Amino acid sequence: MYALLHFSACAIVFLMTRQARIDAAGALHHIICRGIERGHIFLDDTDRDHFVERLAALFTETSTSCFAWALIPNHFHLLVRTASVPVSTIMRRLLTSYAVYFNRRHHRSGHLFQNRYKSILCQQDPYLLELVRYIHLNPLRAGNVSDLSELDRYPYSGHSRLVGALDDGWQDTESVLILFARSEHEARTRYRDFVQSGLSMDKRPELTGGGLVRSAGGWSGIQALRRMKDHMKSDERILGDSGFVESALANAREAMERKYKLKNQGCDLAAIFTRVSRIFNISEARIKSSGKEPERVRAKSVAAYWAVKELGLAGTEVGNELCLTQSAVSRAVRRGEEIARELGLSIFENGNA
Repeated sequence: MYALLHFSACAIVFLMTRQARIDAAGALHHIICRGIERGHIFLDDTDRDHFVERLAALFTETSTSCFAWALIPNHFHLLVRTASVPVSTIMRRLLTSYAVYFNRRHHRSGHLFQNRYKSILCQQDPYLLELVRYIHLNPLRAGNVSDLSELDRYPYSGHSRLVGALDDGWQDTESVLILFARSEHEARTRYRDFVQSGLSMDKRPELTGGGLVRSAGGWSGIQALRRMKDHMKSDERILGDSGFVESALANAREAMERKYKLKNQGCDLAAIFTRVSRIFNISEARIKSSGKEPERVRAKSVAAYWAVKELGLAGTEVGNELCLTQSAVSRAVRRGEEIARELGLSIFENGNA
């Protein structure tokens, strides 16, 4: 309790002022993104088809699992589990590329999306299926389709893939259906019944962000509720019970404090290049230049991993230094993590960070 009630100054800023995003490998996120001033971001099926194609390519490339999604004229929902590529990187690439396409096609300029999409870190049990149902009922509640039968065939929601009306291969339907039954046919039937049972339910505001810290009376209130074993809704960034909330915030605080500690000890991108150069006995110039020799690739990968994961630098910045595209940086980070683990490498020579 002491650790939770006595955040460092940096942690207080992190949690209370900017509401920084919380992410981790394997994290489950409910993402909601709206058009600027609630304007439409999809004007026709051509726009929607382009967006879905972009989703499919990006999620496949980054090994991101998508369990649910729905396109509404002025916003969209995603329920995803990230792999090694942070949700912030995925969303930056998705929103930037789609905004460029949309503005060109419709002869407009300026921002298309609200400045900050909402990203809610979710506890899988018991919320995954509730979120799948909530997201997939959005087109019906928004009036995009008239009834559940039409929703079954609606191509711009993951529901049609889960009931088997469409199958384009990129959505992770198996992880959802297996929660209903082992037989695919029975699982699809039970899933559809589950969705139908949600038609009479009221809106679920907790599934789009709650108010845990405020509604519970601060951290002392959270601790008191936890002692009574109450399950609670999260703040805008987290959906789960009190144990999940505390764990998520503690992990996020630890990662943030590690980044500050590294920077305070003089670890920057230049220091990473120097360290990697010594480990692999390769010049910094070769690390930064293009080339696919095995040792150069290994050095680049470890440098990318430390820069992105340890220092929290943007993939675009790291890519510019390493002569790599954004997608190549993502692959390098995954490869670099494996190499660093295999060789027992530390970002500092003495092994301490």
